[in-house]
Amino acid sequence: MGGAVSAGEDNDDLIDNLKEAYYIRSDLVERAFRAIDRADYYLDEYRDNAYKDLAWRHGNIHLSAPCIYSEVMEALDLHPGLSFLNLGSGTGYLSTMVGLILGPSGVNHGIELHADVMDYAYQKLDSFIKTSDSFDKFEFCEPSFVVGNCLEIPPESRHYDRVYCGAGVQKEHEDYMKNLLKVGGILVMPLEEKLTKISRTGANSWETKKIISVSFAPLVLPKHNTNGKPKTVPLPKYEVRSLQELARICIRHTLRVTPDYTPDGGDGHLRGRRSSFSVGRGLAAAGLHKYGPRFKRRRVHRRHCNALVLATRQVVASSGIGPAPLDSNNNQEGRVEDEEMARERQPRRPVRGSRRLVRGGLMEEEETVEEEDEEEEREEEEEEKETGELLRPQPAVNLLRERILGLPLPEPLKMFLLFYREK
Repeated sequence: MGGAVSAGEDNDDLIDNLKEAYYIRSDLVERAFRAIDRADYYLDEYRDNAYKDLAWRHGNIHLSAPCIYSEVMEALDLHPGLSFLNLGSGTGYLSTMVGLILGPSGVNHGIELHADVMDYAYQKLDSFIKTSDSFDKFEFCEPSFVVGNCLEIPPESRHYDRVYCGAGVQKEHEDYMKNLLKVGGILVMPLEEKLTKISRTGANSWETKKIISVSFAPLVLPKHNTNGKPKTVPLPKYEVRSLQELARICIRHTLRVTPDYTPDGGDGHLRGRRSSFSVGRGLAAAGLHKYGPRFKRRRVHRRHCNALVLATRQVVASSGIGPAPLDSNNNQEGRVEDEEMARERQPRRPVRGSRRLVRGGLMEEEETVEEEDEEEEREEEEEEKETGELLRPQPAVNLLRERILGLPLPEPLKMFLLFYREK
């Protein structure tokens, strides 16, 4: 299943394609997808296929197509503090993205049928925590996995706010899946060849919505023991955090949201600037780049400049080019003189995207931004030819790490706050 969008050159390019095809529709989901590189969950020899919109399987290891994960993430309607159960958690790719949204107050559980796949998921989770920049940019709800058949969950088990099943569900198991939900919860699963969203609106009431046609391998039916009774699979435990862990969460959160004040140009004034990572709980306010790391995306973003129109001695910023504003009498008397006076007070250097007023009408000034961009493109292309590489910006500084290392604490405590992460 997949192939709905074009392949990407990298993870950001793939996400751009999913957005253009309207599979990714919310900023929250977009940021989660950009934060986790899909290729990191492939075996090394298959990484070249990671950015294609196709499912991938090797032995028991399996990843659904990106377009399917996009629809699932959108349908789950995630936000911080929810509890989530992933039936058929696989590599942990989806659970890790969900954990970026749930934040430390959430619950993130998964059940996987194959022990070797669960071990693979924990390896990838450990690598994400130790090496990924995204771990320091977001407040993370770490997933917990157990091995077992998801059809063997005891009926008296706890309920969840959000549930996803990654295998095809037949009609006879629909009620079983529904009973895993809390009232107000959402279940997303492939039900009779349709990706289906089921919302629990009451103790015995439900709303069902078909999303898209899909093709999933069916659920594996549980095997009975010799006594004829099915065995049960205990869900991961709800673990109460220690005071140490709670203190670490609070300290990292405080350092993450505190403005960074630095002197500006030696003028004696301190000016605040927000750090480049999350400024709130969960993922909602995370400061990830929107267009990806490549210069071409940044160049497109730069060209979205506002037009400045001088009127009644004020500089009015507008997002488009429109007619000159009128005064309170709906006329333009005195407008030329006022704007000439205002223009004399402005720097002589042309303003990007500005318009110049001439008697008898408005003459549009040629935008210098295009010339500058064209010159910059030529310079980049020449350097690319010389180096043979696509120019990329310098990686962002990990401000959270810098702040922790700058604390007046013993080194073991600093390492604990850093989760013993590699640089």
